[in-house]
Amino acid sequence: MKYLLWAVLLLPLGVSAQQETPQPAYQADSATRTLFTDITTTESRVIAVGQHGTIVYSDDGEQWQQATSPIDTLLTTVFFIDNQQGWACGHDASILGTTDGGASWQLLQYRPDLDKPCLDIHFFDKQNGVAVGAYGMYFETKDGGQNWTKRFLDSLLYPEDRDYLNDLKVNDPEGYEIETSSILPHFNRIAETSKGLYIAGEMGLIAHSTSQGQSWQREQEIYHGSFFDIAEVEGEILVAGLRGNAFKQGDSGQWQALRTQEQATMNSIVESNKGGVYIFGNSAVIYRLENMQQNQLKARQRADGKAVMDGAEFAGKLILATEAGIQTKELN
Repeated sequence: MKYLLWAVLLLPLGVSAQQETPQPAYQADSATRTLFTDITTTESRVIAVGQHGTIVYSDDGEQWQQATSPIDTLLTTVFFIDNQQGWACGHDASILGTTDGGASWQLLQYRPDLDKPCLDIHFFDKQNGVAVGAYGMYFETKDGGQNWTKRFLDSLLYPEDRDYLNDLKVNDPEGYEIETSSILPHFNRIAETSKGLYIAGEMGLIAHSTSQGQSWQREQEIYHGSFFDIAEVEGEILVAGLRGNAFKQGDSGQWQALRTQEQATMNSIVESNKGGVYIFGNSAVIYRLENMQQNQLKARQRADGKAVMDGAEFAGKLILATEAGIQTKELN
């Protein structure tokens, strides 16, 4: 999902990846001080996930509790469909679910054999959802996450790769299985918008579906570097990624580059309750687009220099998930 996160994922997998059953997350006295990769809100709670399976939640943005988590590997993203039901996913293609607002979690999938992290998860309703990740990993569920079916999105292949795989499928089935496990780029984020579903990923990938994921098409390439988030804000599609590269797409379908003097990698896009958008980045940079009719991003750098992976407005505060833990600043 994010550049700093991929640096973590590329480290040796460690003992947990070799275990058939993962260990539960350690209950720490200072649970909010570890690396957090994602944060989200419900109507009454804010929930964050991160390193070593850590999940924390707060009902006021100040006092935090650590949830019961069944896994001790890195979690990368969290999503809630309502106040009570949510899902998270991460390393070892692991997927967790909760039905009590994030206080306790159950393990729904654990696939260390795939040797791939899940990087994003999205549900359309309480039963139907999608999880995406490294090397084109794509899972679907129709029963709330109890069972997941893997799909290979061959429509996102380059033509020459499609021809190569078609030949392998006929002449070398074993080779075909090996190649399909790594030939697609990383799917870093999946987003539901009024214009359909989008996937943002490695090597400039932007994919679009108008059939709730049943079929996918590549958008025209606008940038060759990785994108880490894609979102709809005020009817426009925004995509952001490496080295401060961000673009927006209006009703015309044309992509416009957003200007900025900073080059910090962008990790996540969050619409502000006051209008406009935040883009959270590495090196403690927070970008701000106050007016969607403009193309100029303002940028401020926090003093600690720590990467901001994501953020959420909650209880009059901007709560940040950073590489150094949960941080809070007053909205102004």
